[in-house]
Amino acid sequence: MQTIRWQKSTYSGDSSNCVETATTPAVVLVRDSKDAAGPRLALSPASWAAFLTHVAK
Repeated sequence: MQTIRWQKSTYSGDSSNCVETATTPAVVLVRDSKDAAGPRLALSPASWAAFLTHVAK
């Protein structure tokens, strides 16, 4: 079983109000840092990359 390593953006600082991501070879997982046991969004790496091109503008 693969260990999932969650990361917050460096822009978040010490805030717990952010989005965390975890990358695996098959999917990029996204969750709310305030609800670590809550739902997760699973995106393909291509979908995640497309999303990032839009939010980075």
